[in-house]
Amino acid sequence: MLILSVESSCDETAVAVTRDGREVLSDKVASQVEMHAIYGGVVPELASRSHAEAIAGLYREAIREAGIRPEEIDAVAATFAPGLIGALLVGLNFAKGLAFALDRPLVPVHHHRGHVAANYLAYPELEPPFCALVASGGHTLILGVDGYTDYRVLGCTRDDSAGEAFDKVARVMGLGYPGGVAIDRAAEGADEHAYTLPKSRVDGAPHDMSFSGLKTAMINLVHNAEQKGETLPVGDLAASFRLAVCEEIVPRVIDCAVSEGYGKVVLAGGVAANKRLREMMTKAAGEKSLRLFIPPVRLCGDAAAMIGAQGYYEFMAGHTSGMEQNAYASLDADYKLLPRE
Repeated sequence: MLILSVESSCDETAVAVTRDGREVLSDKVASQVEMHAIYGGVVPELASRSHAEAIAGLYREAIREAGIRPEEIDAVAATFAPGLIGALLVGLNFAKGLAFALDRPLVPVHHHRGHVAANYLAYPELEPPFCALVASGGHTLILGVDGYTDYRVLGCTRDDSAGEAFDKVARVMGLGYPGGVAIDRAAEGADEHAYTLPKSRVDGAPHDMSFSGLKTAMINLVHNAEQKGETLPVGDLAASFRLAVCEEIVPRVIDCAVSEGYGKVVLAGGVAANKRLREMMTKAAGEKSLRLFIPPVRLCGDAAAMIGAQGYYEFMAGHTSGMEQNAYASLDADYKLLPRE
């Protein structure tokens, strides 16, 4: 089954063609990183305009690279939630127009589920049930994946996402955007125990996280040093912050997997590319005899192939929609019915 998929939830415009949820025939991505780097983060209006400019060309490239004709497409999938609402609407409306023109089903796909499904492209043997971490610039949550379309939220951040904390701290430190990559680079070979940073705890919700206090502590540390005319060791500070973020995440994911009886753990999202997080998850999972699935770095970021992978399973479950389908800036990954107007 061939699915043409579209992703435009943030600052990547992407169109892909996938087969049966496991094989990528093409995956074209237009990144906006350089444009948004000027501002130190994503500017929603600029992101939406760039999606509108790029999407038709990417569609033609994806079809050509896949070596198919549009008439061979069996369904059209698109991210419908969550994300920047203007950006989402560009991709979803393009997908609607294509589905209508080709008389094919429209398959709305949740962005978080798409990130998890990126692992299906890397690991043909991977099947639910498993515990999944989705960590990116917009979201950090722990999911129980009991079936391809059967999700439970086991834990989530109560404020900033891990990726957002990386971006904001990197900006204050003058390391640039995107922050996760910049901090990873600065932390290489540095002392990650040089600074003791605060840890969070959410009463009554041991698997929930908070990154706001950690981010604020880092910002205050940098600002106080600037006011005193002191020069901080950037590498040590970056390494200490990276470790603190990982220590918020790793024990909670492992505890979720063990307490819920999952034998497999999956990483997903842009923060899953973080070198220290991958190392710590590998060690922690091994200590508990859990099978760990980490996608290659190229499958951690936003792309349309992951939407096509999850779109296949949504289609097989009968989760299609019509031209009335709307986009939503926020929606939990464990939704049971597609929201309607």
